[in-house]
Amino acid sequence: MIGALSTALLVGLCALAALRPPRPRRSTPWNPQFALGFLVNEQPYLALCWLLAATTPGWLHPDPGRPLWWLLAALTVLVVLALGLVAVRARTARPALSAALESAFGAGAAPRYTRPSWWRVTLLPFLSWRPDVRRIGNQRYGPARRGHRLDVYVPRRRRPGPGGPVLVYFHGGGFRIGSKRFGAHPMLHRLAARGWVCISADYRLARVRYADQLADTRAVVAWARSHAEALGGSPGTLFLSGGSAGAHLAATAALSGAGVSGVIGFFGYYGDAGRPDPEPTSPSAYADAAAPPFLIVHGTLDTLVLREDARQFADRLRAVSRRPVVYAELPGTHHNFDLFHSVRFHAVTDAVARFAELTAGTGEAPGHVTSNVHQP
Repeated sequence: MIGALSTALLVGLCALAALRPPRPRRSTPWNPQFALGFLVNEQPYLALCWLLAATTPGWLHPDPGRPLWWLLAALTVLVVLALGLVAVRARTARPALSAALESAFGAGAAPRYTRPSWWRVTLLPFLSWRPDVRRIGNQRYGPARRGHRLDVYVPRRRRPGPGGPVLVYFHGGGFRIGSKRFGAHPMLHRLAARGWVCISADYRLARVRYADQLADTRAVVAWARSHAEALGGSPGTLFLSGGSAGAHLAATAALSGAGVSGVIGFFGYYGDAGRPDPEPTSPSAYADAAAPPFLIVHGTLDTLVLREDARQFADRLRAVSRRPVVYAELPGTHHNFDLFHSVRFHAVTDAVARFAELTAGTGEAPGHVTSNVHQP
């Protein structure tokens, strides 16, 4: 009984941190409320399974005469209700994304609705593998043994016609940690299955300047362009994307002359990189009228990079850019929402595909599903 009660208390604490985490005064690389809340916020179903597995033995041997039994019963019901609220709240992402796209592009710009694969969301959220996508792993784009590697995701069967869009993703990690094996893999696999060429790249992390990491970012872009046609992609339709620090690098590379079709930033940090460097280390310093289109997606409950900071960067871009700047603030969303399959990130991926259609005229790849049709 004590073990079940302890688990219920822990899951309840995580659910509370997911629902209403204390907001710090400024953006920070790490804090306890993020560690407690972000996983449950994206995967309340796993938390529910953990809760029920721990408390079911107590329910099987009821003892209404013991106060601990009643305490466990009441706490379990409250935690189940809290997890239910977290799960329902994820559905607010799609309306927010639709409103943001229509605000930038006009009526009819909302993403086409596709249903998520519920077996992935509830049972295998960490598994992104698909039988119709091939991974070409550990391609070298520079001399560093570990930092200069990337993975490519392409359709297993190459489609006839012009090459598909190319998307390059850079992982987060505060410029110090992280790996190409983490971040946005559900999106990379989904888009690759639709004919895109998707790349997830490492960059140097330890004992290097920000300028070195930015040089790595540009080297990945050059590699993607030179290999796009051979992989079945179009070198003229190339998007940069990233999460947190990866969004920072993608934005800075694009704004400082990478010449891309658009930028897609998830829970991005857009301030100074915090390292001594002769050149500016904030993408805002490079914002001008020639900026490419941007899709910036941020959570209202992000406790690592505050929404006010992301909003300020979006406002700065809108003030100078001639191209669309889409800023979507997702209700009830934390940092790192792109790590696994979820209702929220499925809607974000739909918005990314629609953003590409609107900005680069990618159109619908052969076999693209229409409204209200299931798409894993």
